[in-house]
Amino acid sequence: MPCYVYILGSEQGDRYRTYVGWTTDLDRRLAQHNRGDGAKSTRGRKWVLLYAERYETRREAMSREWHVKHDAKLRRMIGHMQSGR
Repeated sequence: MPCYVYILGSEQGDRYRTYVGWTTDLDRRLAQHNRGDGAKSTRGRKWVLLYAERYETRREAMSREWHVKHDAKLRRMIGHMQSGR
């Protein structure tokens, strides 16, 4: 079953945030985040999918998720491209 690493973005006032995760179903996971059923740090915001990568195994996706989470430059670049800043 394919897995996806994704970056979500949310703008609230003058602050723009990103969130990185992995899933087997992008639509379901985005809906969970927007309902407040996702990660604690994503609650109370409206999220949009900014970026996703597909992997064949859970192991590959989890490894890539870790690297993306720790790549502040990449997250900032994707967030700025989406927010138009």
